[in-house]
Amino acid sequence: MIFTKLQLASLIAAASLLAAIPALAADNGKATPEASGRAIVTVLHGEEIPGGIPQQALRLKVNGKDSTVTGWALDGPQSTVEMVVLIDDGARSSLGLQMNDIANFINGLPPNAKVSVAYMQNGQARFAGPLSSDHKAVARELHLPTAVVDASASPYFCLSDLANHWPSTDAQARREVVMVTNGVDSYNPRYDPEDPYLLAAITDAVRAHLVVYSIYWTNTGFFARTGYAAFSGQSLLAQVTEATGGNSYWQGYGNPVSFQPYFADIDRRLHNQYELDFMAPVGGKPQMASMKLKLDAPAKVDAPQQVFVHPSAE
Repeated sequence: MIFTKLQLASLIAAASLLAAIPALAADNGKATPEASGRAIVTVLHGEEIPGGIPQQALRLKVNGKDSTVTGWALDGPQSTVEMVVLIDDGARSSLGLQMNDIANFINGLPPNAKVSVAYMQNGQARFAGPLSSDHKAVARELHLPTAVVDASASPYFCLSDLANHWPSTDAQARREVVMVTNGVDSYNPRYDPEDPYLLAAITDAVRAHLVVYSIYWTNTGFFARTGYAAFSGQSLLAQVTEATGGNSYWQGYGNPVSFQPYFADIDRRLHNQYELDFMAPVGGKPQMASMKLKLDAPAKVDAPQQVFVHPSAE
């Protein structure tokens, strides 16, 4: 049989393609490098579940991919809680009406909790004192905010500063933050879900394994009293708390009468937190990843929407 040059070229190309198929299949069969991660998850249920939520009830996806739960344990009295109450120094001075509620919350923290108070000042978290298990001494460090307009510069600068300079090296402690602020970014006061300072604060908080709660309180200044400012601040704070597995508290666009119901809910959450460890097929480099956790159980789960993962070898 005699082939033309065109036919011969076609046969050679087809043979090359057939030879490449096994190699391509082998590449596709390679396991995706796995990364490991850790998160604090809050599980709330109406009635006591004997033994807690079993690991078998978890359904985990990281970056949309099925992932393996390698550890799941209810954090009890033996675990350490580190709590920072972070107060916006630009908050209206009427915050003084809530100081008793803040002090009662600090004094009521469990014995395994270390706590400190810090103030948002010029983009930093300025501590009134170190983390301490002497709750009464910490409560005495509370004072009224300066009530200077834009004293914090941006609450998200301050949250990033706190995350990057957490006052402890205990990597196993549960790190919790209660932000008291109106949530408005003075450098970008309009509502912008892509606000770079907000996104940076979320990344820093997730990397530091912070669980962030927010309590809305109006700041000093004309703009801070507007409905637009309230909507913007509350929306941005919700992004932070949802990303880290915490919760946001507010009462319409005004200041709440009391913080006590909010602190009661936070205290309940502290007593219903699990530590989640997992492996995810998301590549072999440190990175931020989205996370979705579902439970096959009659309970409500508040898990971080974002997590930081790193190669399992690390």
